[in-house]
Amino acid sequence: MHGRMEDATDIAAMTFEDALKALEDIVHRLERGDVQLDQSIALYERGEALRLHCQTRLDAAQARIEKIVAGPDGTPSHTVPFDSDG
Repeated sequence: MHGRMEDATDIAAMTFEDALKALEDIVHRLERGDVQLDQSIALYERGEALRLHCQTRLDAAQARIEKIVAGPDGTPSHTVPFDSDG
């Protein structure tokens, strides 16, 4: 693994899809239980950083969607929850 600064830079440059795939890979490795304790801790820390990155991207997407549904005067004409089917 890279140093902490490189990890943060690497994660910040990832797309949502790439970060989610990397997070899924980490979860699978941790679930298998075949990594040493130190490596497990490092994987968990990277996984948490990836999770935060994904959440930040989702929050930004939600804000963009809410802006799109704003009325002509800039106030929301209606909002739809991000995870809603309707």
